[in-house]
Amino acid sequence: MLEQEQITQDKSKHGLAAGDAFQPERADWTIDQGWDRYTAEEHGVWKTLFERQTKLLPQRACKEFVEGMKKLPISADKIPHFEQLSEVLMKHTGWQVVAVPGLVPDDVFFEHLANRRFPAGQFIRKAHELDYLEEPDVFHDVFGHVPMLMNPAIADYIQAYGQGGLRAKELGVLHRLARVYWYTVEFGLVLEDGAPRIYGAGIASSRTESVFSLEDDSPNRIAFDLDRVMCTNYRIDDFQESYFVIKDLDALLELAAIDFQPVYDRIATRPDLDPGTILADDTVYHRGSGRYHANKKSVAK
Repeated sequence: MLEQEQITQDKSKHGLAAGDAFQPERADWTIDQGWDRYTAEEHGVWKTLFERQTKLLPQRACKEFVEGMKKLPISADKIPHFEQLSEVLMKHTGWQVVAVPGLVPDDVFFEHLANRRFPAGQFIRKAHELDYLEEPDVFHDVFGHVPMLMNPAIADYIQAYGQGGLRAKELGVLHRLARVYWYTVEFGLVLEDGAPRIYGAGIASSRTESVFSLEDDSPNRIAFDLDRVMCTNYRIDDFQESYFVIKDLDALLELAAIDFQPVYDRIATRPDLDPGTILADDTVYHRGSGRYHANKKSVAK
């Protein structure tokens, strides 16, 4: 049975794990990366994670992820320097990477994204935590997210999400928009040459979910529909029961340009859906067996 690299905090909330204990010196919660303070052991953890993911992702990750990785100053030998990453990103898409102590409050997170700043945890997991993590670290944030920020469609989409998040919080519908982020930026698949490929950071940075999301018979793989996704709950502590597949990355540009208010109004009275639900009008690329989660429930009982 597969074991997942678990990130147990709800990343759609973007914060309060660090926020409850950490008192920032800066209003925007940024800190110095402190690159010179990384130890040889920490660089070694990065090397282990980097090498096993780069072996897995060819033919699984979308070409935009692979191309973005090649153009960035990222290698197996050492944890990347945020200033060097930002220098390259700024030239391509106007983004930069800023160091934060971990998860940050929602409004801080959205404000950074709205201004094309990607907040990345500057710490790295311990050697005994390769497959279990309580909150996103530098490997998840940099290896998983930053290569896709080299793509103009993703760059614009994530900025629009930051702008939309501030508005959604005011309207009290942040949970709706958070589901869109979860099923795209974190756990999204995209069609490439007729087959799903990985672009979501939560998958790209996870050894076992890289395989599970594409090759296991258990999860559903369903065509992305905005209303449908906004009504669909997700799992925060295990593999997803359903993955949503966009037709191409330009579809995210369409999402970035729409007015979400009519969508919020349209789905306001619709019930929430369980993560593994398939609807009659879904376009289904793969109807999952549900085996993985059914087995876990059986064992728990």
